[in-house]
Amino acid sequence: MADHQVSRRSFLQGTALAVGASMLGTQRQLLAAADDAYGGFRMGLQSYSLRAFKLDEALQHTRTLGVGYWEAFPGHIKLNTLPAHIDEHKAKLQVAGVSLIAYGVLGFNDNETKAREAFDFAQAMGLKSISANPQKNAATFDLLDKLVEEYGIPIAIHNHGPGHIYDKVDDVLEMVKDRHPKIGACVDTGHYIRSDEDPVEVIEKLGDRVFGVHLKDAKTIRDPEEIERLTKELPKNRANQLQREGKIFTILGEGELDVVGCLRVLRKLNYDNCLSLEYEENAQNPLSDIEVCLKTVREAVKELGSRS
Repeated sequence: MADHQVSRRSFLQGTALAVGASMLGTQRQLLAAADDAYGGFRMGLQSYSLRAFKLDEALQHTRTLGVGYWEAFPGHIKLNTLPAHIDEHKAKLQVAGVSLIAYGVLGFNDNETKAREAFDFAQAMGLKSISANPQKNAATFDLLDKLVEEYGIPIAIHNHGPGHIYDKVDDVLEMVKDRHPKIGACVDTGHYIRSDEDPVEVIEKLGDRVFGVHLKDAKTIRDPEEIERLTKELPKNRANQLQREGKIFTILGEGELDVVGCLRVLRKLNYDNCLSLEYEENAQNPLSDIEVCLKTVREAVKELGSRS
């Protein structure tokens, strides 16, 4: 009886390993196919784009959309370093065929205990970067200097547009200069357009300190009648943004973002982290809009290939 139990246990363990290896192989095939479709870029989603969906559903939609990478926001995967939590979410990601390579946006101050928890989580999940909103003081950045060196995981400072502490690219550059090379930026192209900056030039200025990208488009609305009409139709926060700035977010390719130009500069930098589409509009029904955004990226990749 004991031999039978051992034999059965060994069989089950062997079967689990075989299934796991098969799933991993399938995931790699899916990711390779997605990489080819996007010119070698690790095209993915900032999962905030799918914030109206629970985790399992959001992962399923991601695969249906034909991309295999995520920068997760905490609403989908909580920052928790308990082994059971890590294992559960790694398994969900593997089954879905989605590779989690970035996470955020997280706040940081000089609290080392909380900062270490974030880095421990990132290490356990195998992340390539943490998108961050660190306080602008020496104590916080001294701590980040130490932790990026210790863990080998970059911090990517996320810009968030007018009125934010990281509004212009110079706000980021001022804080990262003379700091560890792994302290850099997550370039949110839509917010830089809001800040009247050219995202292509921003990426060029940041150079090898670009550790993340939120691919997002925005456009200027100048016609007073159009502004009045949209103000009535848009959610309150977007209507307020339009009235303050004269700008709204839009589907990728329908605004002011030079998608080909961004990809060209990123390719020159050998950028290999997640190229995260972040589509914040139409939260309850974003999938068809996201499909159009992804088609824009594929077309830009083709144009880039013919012009590079």
